[in-house]
Amino acid sequence: MLLLTFDDPDGHDIETPGVVAALRARGATVTVSPWREPSVTRVPADVVVIRSTWDYQEHPDEFRAVLGAFAAPVLNPLDVVGWNLHKSYLLELARAGVPVVPTALVPAGSDEPVPAVDAPEVVLKPAISANAWGLGRFATGSAEAADHLRTLTATGDVLVQPYLPEILAGERSVVVIGGRVSHAVRKTPAAGEFRVQAEYGGTDTAHTPTAAEIAVAHAALACVPGGPEALLYARVDLVGPEDAPLLIELELVEPELFLDLAPGSADRFAAALLARA
Repeated sequence: MLLLTFDDPDGHDIETPGVVAALRARGATVTVSPWREPSVTRVPADVVVIRSTWDYQEHPDEFRAVLGAFAAPVLNPLDVVGWNLHKSYLLELARAGVPVVPTALVPAGSDEPVPAVDAPEVVLKPAISANAWGLGRFATGSAEAADHLRTLTATGDVLVQPYLPEILAGERSVVVIGGRVSHAVRKTPAAGEFRVQAEYGGTDTAHTPTAAEIAVAHAALACVPGGPEALLYARVDLVGPEDAPLLIELELVEPELFLDLAPGSADRFAAALLARA
């Protein structure tokens, strides 16, 4: 099997080695390769697994083309990846009744103003993005927000959401492997920050998901093309009160799964993958 990563000279991906070890302990033959390696689609493999392709948002068309060129099946499946790459899926989930952070979509090339939000501050992000790439937080109605919207719509669609100060207490991620909730983490931003990613000083700790958080995770996954049984992995990102969470993102392409914070989770991932290979 082939695990897709990215060119990672700084060693950001700390969980793929554990997955490789767990797979090889079960007798699997495993190759790991950056997805932009020119010969990657010719690597012999019975199954291709997307893992840390954490620069795909800079080359989305190339990413789709590479995934579509493999003869072997890709996990998560290509129709799921295509649906999840563009964050307009949030609007679809909201229409289906999943509690989602209020979201508006501004199409590429639009000259419309920043959509109104019922909050003092607004967040803008590219509809195809990862790791807070292109994310901006501004005062509602400010010239800075309008300028950032124009910058982002020059190259793609844009999502507009209210800034929720509850993010300062931590964003929770419910990790699902092979259709079962495996574990959860709380991602807390550094002092003076609102972005939870480690590169902005965020910290990650184990979290016990509430019944409400698990229910929102299942409701979101039920809306995925092909249903939740099509998925090898998923990460459901939530904000707000633990007893009334809102989905902020559903990560089905290349999510970090925080396997290092959950003993046995790399083994669970390997077992679920081998059951599908």
